Amino acid sequence: MNDKIDNNKEKGIKRERLNWFLRAITLGDRFSYQDFYDRVKKGFVEFLIVFFGVLVSFSVENQGEDFGDREANIDNLVNLRDEMNDIKIYTQEYIEENKWIRALYQKLYDEWEYKKDSVYVWIDDADGEAYSPLSFYSNYNPFNPPRVVYEAIKLDGTFRFLGSEIGRIVNNIYDGTDLKYLMLNSDREEQVYVDQFEGRIANKWIFDLDFIDLYEMDFFVDNRKYIQQDKYLKYNLFKRLGLWTQVSEQLVDYDVTLTKSIRKLDSVIKVKDDEFTIIWWWF
Repeated sequence: MNDKIDNNKEKGIKRERLNWFLRAITLGDRFSYQDFYDRVKKGFVEFLIVFFGVLVSFSVENQGEDFGDREANIDNLVNLRDEMNDIKIYTQEYIEENKWIRALYQKLYDEWEYKKDSVYVWIDDADGEAYSPLSFYSNYNPFNPPRVVYEAIKLDGTFRFLGSEIGRIVNNIYDGTDLKYLMLNSDREEQVYVDQFEGRIANKWIFDLDFIDLYEMDFFVDNRKYIQQDKYLKYNLFKRLGLWTQVSEQLVDYDVTLTKSIRKLDSVIKVKDDEFTIIWWWF
């Protein structure tokens, strides 16, 4: 009688009476639907815990990467803005230098035919020393603004964080067509006139004059008439003055572009500084 009661208390169906599928998932000698349901429910809950744990982990990691990218982008914008300010200072100094050179050699060109021995020898107002503009005619200063930050951003791969609009603005400042022509005119194009001047001395003056020293003021006094009759040299100066004028116009345009670009970067930086970074947690 007791054995019968104990058997009735045993839950589930004997393993031998189960089909092949239920036998495969049955751990003991009996199968219980309630036990199976409890195990499935427990497994499902454990799966959800693991799944959402991994999901949250990836979410936090992605948010961290996005936050890092945002910070890198702001740093790039600030550094580019600061370098553009340096470029603007450099450009304005170059504009003043260009203005001074054009005035100096325009005066030389205007007085080229004056009938006085000191036409090529002037007195420096600062120190009272005599000098000749032709002594330094071979000098030239290529326009080469700083671009360290720009090159670094291109190399480290963070340029893409700037976005298309800012990227175009930055690229125009550092690698734009207008800048390339400006750099070309102040370098290779000017080198042409310098080479012509030096070639004139090497191929013509050296055979006509007994003594050549461009840093000796007596040379310009003694050979004033000879230099005045050198129409090739005067024409070279005329063409170089035209190039300097063209460069001056390009400098002004570039300076205006710089001002607009710096203002744009300032506005973008301000907006990004005012943004709040929100990290969403999903459970």
